[in-house]
Amino acid sequence: MSSFELEGLVNLINERVESNIKIMEVCGTHTQAIAKSGLCNMLDPRIQLISGPGCPVCVTTESYIDAAIELLLQPNIVIVTFGDMIRVTGSNKSLEDCMEMKSRIKVVYSPFAVLDIAESNNNMQIVFLAVGFETTAPLIAALIKMTIQRGLHNLFFLVGLKLMPPVLDKVLSSKDNRLDALICPGHVSVIMGSEYFSFVPEKYNIPAVISGFEYAEVAAAIYYLSEEVRKGKRNMRNLYTKCVKSQGNAIAKELMASVFQSKEGYWRGIGKIDGSELTLKKEYGAFDASKNFDLRIKNEYIAENCQCGEIIIGSKSPYQCSLFCKSCTPESPKGPCMVSSEGACAIFYKYKRRDLA
Repeated sequence: MSSFELEGLVNLINERVESNIKIMEVCGTHTQAIAKSGLCNMLDPRIQLISGPGCPVCVTTESYIDAAIELLLQPNIVIVTFGDMIRVTGSNKSLEDCMEMKSRIKVVYSPFAVLDIAESNNNMQIVFLAVGFETTAPLIAALIKMTIQRGLHNLFFLVGLKLMPPVLDKVLSSKDNRLDALICPGHVSVIMGSEYFSFVPEKYNIPAVISGFEYAEVAAAIYYLSEEVRKGKRNMRNLYTKCVKSQGNAIAKELMASVFQSKEGYWRGIGKIDGSELTLKKEYGAFDASKNFDLRIKNEYIAENCQCGEIIIGSKSPYQCSLFCKSCTPESPKGPCMVSSEGACAIFYKYKRRDLA
């Protein structure tokens, strides 16, 4: 779609909108596309776009970070993690603050790099910080099976994987956050399928769409949702058919189901959500860092100085946080939403997205 065609589509959306519409885009990558393209500023002000809980780093609890730091206090342990996790604070400090142990913190861009680290450091205990959603879970499951195949006995996983439907249930059932439509998380949909989110229109009587990540694809999703709201319809539509099938990726889902089971989970800034977290099944307990190193992860709701918790569930915009762009910046983040590249605050700061200002 050319810029001229995109402008025409946006004009059509604006011409046909009849009332205020509140649309949540769950995935941080969608938030990036909206902000980077300036789409948020092209739309009629009555169309309000809200960021949702689709940033895995942002919802990782303080207790999880504390547990990772506790592991570093043991001299024979190496922590392997994705880069965004380094700067997220726990109860008091982040992994980045543990500079005296920097040599035992390894940042990777692919989870499979941890296998080589474990093989080349067989005199150390390697712990991988396994965070993410359903998108990451099959990769972690495959990694655990490869650990067995390679005969590695020094590789462990601190699992912090979370599931999308339970948190969306919490968001959509909130009386303080009434949404008119939902752009479902695209990456999760690739793995789990479009049917995974069919509960949204069925249970909450609002339209939902699965979209790609190009700005034109997101614009098409907004057009579809605004038309559904205007016509009083409440359907689910998959507009990302090139990557998302009805039942998803069977191999990836089977991998995930073979290694993990769901349990009660804690979300940073949100609290306890039943059935929202993945844990290793009993037969894979030998790879569970929390059990093998006797970690006592005290999951509890901790009030933040910033408004990240409310921003994560879409009840507030980053611009409604008194710290945003003042004491809280990417160089000096006060909360996880400013740390991660998928966090709403970091995206708003970078692209000056002012549709919710």
